[in-house]
Amino acid sequence: MSLSSGVNPDQVLSVILGGGEGNRLFPLTKERAKPAVPIAGKYRLVDIPISLSLNSGIKRVFLLTQYLSSSLHRHVQQSYRFDDFIPRGFIEIVAAQKTREGMDWYQGTADAVRQGLIHFDNHPHEHVLILSGDQLYRMDFRKMLEQHIATGSDITVAALPVDPDSAPRLGLLRVDGQQRITEFVEKPKDPKILSGLKGGEGMPAGRPYLASMGIYIFRRESLRECLSATPGQDFGKDVLPAAIRTGKVSAYVYDGYWEDIGTIGAFYRANLDLLAPSPKFDFGLSSAPIYTRARFLPGSVVENSQVIRAIVSDGCMILRSVLDDAVVGIRQRIGSDCQIRRSILMGADYFETPAQRQENARANLPDIGIGGGSVIEDAIIDKNVRIGRRVTIRASGKPLEMDGPNFYVRDGIVIIPKGAVVPDGSVI
Repeated sequence: MSLSSGVNPDQVLSVILGGGEGNRLFPLTKERAKPAVPIAGKYRLVDIPISLSLNSGIKRVFLLTQYLSSSLHRHVQQSYRFDDFIPRGFIEIVAAQKTREGMDWYQGTADAVRQGLIHFDNHPHEHVLILSGDQLYRMDFRKMLEQHIATGSDITVAALPVDPDSAPRLGLLRVDGQQRITEFVEKPKDPKILSGLKGGEGMPAGRPYLASMGIYIFRRESLRECLSATPGQDFGKDVLPAAIRTGKVSAYVYDGYWEDIGTIGAFYRANLDLLAPSPKFDFGLSSAPIYTRARFLPGSVVENSQVIRAIVSDGCMILRSVLDDAVVGIRQRIGSDCQIRRSILMGADYFETPAQRQENARANLPDIGIGGGSVIEDAIIDKNVRIGRRVTIRASGKPLEMDGPNFYVRDGIVIIPKGAVVPDGSVI
């Protein structure tokens, strides 16, 4: 379906940035890239930008990856398989690679796209939509494209009204009466600069700043010109400030829910918000579904348990336990008499067989899952974790940041990393 302004979505490429090391999301990024981090029990963060692109009619998607990308590649390859009934549709993974022309990995967002240009040129397109792989939001990109074309902009930047507390952590825009960006400052800390970037009339109460969402639309020629004109590595720090001086760069104002899943605290809050009666982000919107891998797992078994508020994904076994504000991932086993409160359990990558559980018993190793009689509060339990019986894990009384022998605390939340073993009777 073509847009009302005349652009054909087949002439738009979606480019998703796979992210760097993701240090602020450590230890969830200890063994995986940020976009591969599980969310909402059964999804991965990368499912969001891929699904939004497909729902907007943009069927040609490039995913640029580099850091610990194995699980990300596997998820995308197993989840998104287009057939002959989706002509010209694809999701192509472009991994960082050393070539005769360059011996460096991606050095930033702009550098990643710069190195990817050779792949984009193999497909006809007029516009390039650039997205982050680690944000939670809903947007119909067709509306942004319509404005981009109607205004004749070289670049359009999605912008969000934000409050003074959030402003110093984001790239801020100043716009004129026609939404043309006249100034861009990346993460300003100087009070004088912040004061000068406040918007005028029409800004929502308490949110006087416009912040970049890290979502951009470039005309094909403009993208190449911008990346050639500056050797800079990042769009926010280097490319956009230079482009404002030489081209027409406009803001598309989006006033909805948007969360940059950049920290453990943000990740934790975004997951638990999904349990609200009216969550800020709704995975169940039938008109614009969020896609993920179809695993064909059995339904979950919940026996004689008290479920106050919880998301329980497929393939789980929960026995005589209490779930109070819990997000439970796929294949999660929770033994008898457990209490799970305000916590995220990411589940497991596979079911253990009876023979494997017998071998665990001989080796005095807990099975994958949560052993009976355990209490978990204010925690994130990553995949394939083995928690023994009568284990207590609580964030209360701990500092905001610390590293333990088989756990971490970040933003006041206890994280048990992927594959960790917590013996019977442990107190964390």
